[in-house]
Amino acid sequence: DRLLGETAKGEAPEPIRSMVVIDAPIQRVWDVLADIEGQTRWMHDMKAVRILTDGPVGVGTVGEADVRIFGIGVTDPVTITEFQPPTRFALTHDGMFKGGGVFELEPGADWTTTIVRWDETLIPPVLPNLGAAIGSPVLASIFQADLERLRQLVESETIDAAERAEPPDAADATTTQ
Repeated sequence: DRLLGETAKGEAPEPIRSMVVIDAPIQRVWDVLADIEGQTRWMHDMKAVRILTDGPVGVGTVGEADVRIFGIGVTDPVTITEFQPPTRFALTHDGMFKGGGVFELEPGADWTTTIVRWDETLIPPVLPNLGAAIGSPVLASIFQADLERLRQLVESETIDAAERAEPPDAADATTTQ
């Protein structure tokens, strides 16, 4: 761990980078992603979320999540550091595991898709450099799978909403005599 720390020259580990393209407009993706208490629907290792501050979610909002990774359960206190609907959402991890995460959304070329990028840095409390080096590949696959679940959730909800909004077929609207 010390050798890795010397090599890093005191710098934080490189963030784990994930990306997905979602077949839905940016506002629809933002609505699901920024639903803090609903993040358990697509973040597999997050078991529960609580918002601890009053008022609307924004910069300075404090929350905590019950997370279980590698079979270890921890409470992860977080603070939102950036909240720029519908393009950027960032937070710091203030508990046992330090670090932070940033979600960046941008519309696709035709504005019907959204590109979601997620950079996450988690620094373990014990052997932080070694832990980050060993854990990063596993966490990268977990975070990518989370984004895939976000994609599936948003796309399925978008399809459901579109089906509810479609007018009935003309054939269905006619009555038989």
